[in-house]
Amino acid sequence: MLRSRLFLLALSAFSLLISGFATAQDYPNRPIRLVIPWPVGGGTDVTFRLWAPVLAESLGQQIVIDNRAGASSIIGLDIVAKSPPNGYTLGASNIAFGANPFLIEKMPFDSEKDLMPVSLTAMVPMALTVHPSVPVKNVKELIALAKAKPGAMKYSSAGNASASHLVTELFLDVVGAKMLHVPYKGGGPQVISTVGGETGVAFIPIPNSLPHIRSGKLNALAVSTLKRDPTLRDAPTIAEAIGIPDFEVSEWHGVVVPTGTPPAIVRRLHQEIAKVLARPDVKERLEGAGAMAVGSTPEEMAVYIKREFTRWSKLIKSVGIRID
Repeated sequence: MLRSRLFLLALSAFSLLISGFATAQDYPNRPIRLVIPWPVGGGTDVTFRLWAPVLAESLGQQIVIDNRAGASSIIGLDIVAKSPPNGYTLGASNIAFGANPFLIEKMPFDSEKDLMPVSLTAMVPMALTVHPSVPVKNVKELIALAKAKPGAMKYSSAGNASASHLVTELFLDVVGAKMLHVPYKGGGPQVISTVGGETGVAFIPIPNSLPHIRSGKLNALAVSTLKRDPTLRDAPTIAEAIGIPDFEVSEWHGVVVPTGTPPAIVRRLHQEIAKVLARPDVKERLEGAGAMAVGSTPEEMAVYIKREFTRWSKLIKSVGIRID
């Protein structure tokens, strides 16, 4: 009886292995859905649309982009998490992915258990900007002004749990200052509010802020990366400006799939995405949008996300941020 059971279990496992292999061999044989959990025209949407058509060509199947914005990416990623794990539903993730489990009390899915990493696709550096009416010339003066009037200065963000929100709160926590958070519905309104002087301070992706910096409508005090940005050579890094050598944070983009997706399909997707992102023309397109192509392995993305979970859970607990 025991031998019979073991034989049946082995046969079942072998059948699943063969079935998964066959599925991977045939993949893809129909259009793939890419769920972008942010609005059309936003930073995440723009970068994915720059390379998704090239991936479609490489895979030989259409990639249908489906924008499902809302609840700090939760609505769209919930669709992905609950989709069949067959490689035909992909999800676009960004910096909010690492913070949402600690910001939102009732998540409809488990970010670690229900979604699998495929590849980091891009990094987007940010600039710390101020409206010209803010009487500061550098980061130290900004910190001093904020400390002199705790909570009086307003900073804008592209929304709760957006990169601009999280990066600003991290910066304020590190320097020990407080400002009033004013969230907007997207990066466009955020930039408009800062350029118009409704809010005085904002971390804004460099490509979105650069035209206004060059026109004098915004002043760039620093950049969020460890190295100075070639488009803002006069702006120091935050690390240089405040003397904390390891301060580095950027918006990031990546691809996730439902947990249970066959490993062979995950590998195929990663290989094709990495190949596309390594193309000079694709890199040039992303750089034009202010993003740096990545193309990491699933394992590298998993390690990166774990670091993000650690970073944002500590910050959210320390600062007491909630967005429910």
